[in-house]
Amino acid sequence: MYLELMQFSAIILMVSLTLKLLLLPRRVIGASKINRSRWLLAAGTFLLSIQFLLQYLLHLRPENVEAAIRLNLAFFIPCSAFFSLAVINLQCQGFISRREKYLFIPVWIAAVALSFWSMTAAGILFAAMLLYYIIHQMYYMRMIRRAIANYFENDYDDFLTWMWWSIRLITMMAVAVPVMIFFQGPLLAVFAILFLMGIFYLVDSFTLYTVSNTPAKVMEAQQNEEDDSLQQKNEEHLSDNALHRVELAVSSWIEKRGYLQTGLNLPNASEEIGVPRYLLSAWLKQKGLHYNDWLTSLRINEAKQVMLAHPEWSNETIAQYCGFSDRTYFQRKFKDFTGLTPNDFQSQKRT
Repeated sequence: MYLELMQFSAIILMVSLTLKLLLLPRRVIGASKINRSRWLLAAGTFLLSIQFLLQYLLHLRPENVEAAIRLNLAFFIPCSAFFSLAVINLQCQGFISRREKYLFIPVWIAAVALSFWSMTAAGILFAAMLLYYIIHQMYYMRMIRRAIANYFENDYDDFLTWMWWSIRLITMMAVAVPVMIFFQGPLLAVFAILFLMGIFYLVDSFTLYTVSNTPAKVMEAQQNEEDDSLQQKNEEHLSDNALHRVELAVSSWIEKRGYLQTGLNLPNASEEIGVPRYLLSAWLKQKGLHYNDWLTSLRINEAKQVMLAHPEWSNETIAQYCGFSDRTYFQRKFKDFTGLTPNDFQSQKRT
């Protein structure tokens, strides 16, 4: 009885999520890459609703386990591929490789065929496909993180929360494949609950992601890195004299404490320093530095001096003076760079 109740609940949830995706306002999904991800997610939730409906109507799980598993494989493989591709599509700004796009088709055919001979082999093939997508998603996430680190003054980890948890969801699906294939009863129920919660989070977070300014900021950072790399490649090699001029300009800017300004993304900083953006980017790369780490280290060093000179200043005042966006971000980065909270640092210096 509980199995039928779970299947019925899953049908309602998947249909609701599909409708939510289809009914997103046009102003939200105007960008083609976001719209493509929306359709991929909607295709996944729609197929899952069909899968749960068939399981519910045909009573396959209690009456014919092997048929139920084959049905799961037949639907879960394209569904998981659609969910994975929806994330990759956003990570790559719509440029999905042919291999990534069509990999699931031969996997789907082979896994369904193998399921008549060996459920284990079919499950391994399914898990291997998910692993392939997970590796690619993690690679693209590192590229996005690097692009953000080389462009914005803050690390903006909150930009990446939705994508990180989406990758974890795909990973959970890969780990849970043996549960889906070999287990029944309470363990299967636990997997089903976690799976449904994960799908709900994936879709709900995607809708919140589309109405935020995050997609535009991520695209801005990625476009900047691509443009700078192209410019540096066109220059063939950057002379030592050019990088030395950057070094002198940066040193002069640091002496004037230009880093205390707020809102200093890479283009703004290069303009203030008086060097082309791609040259500043190349100089940082030569030093093995990310832009936001470099800028944050300058501000942290300034904050240390300020705290010693003005122990009566609050963290809010120090953060504002040193160019940090807010007190919370200042406290977090200070702890990251020094291993101490600002208050602990001041207490240590007083003793």
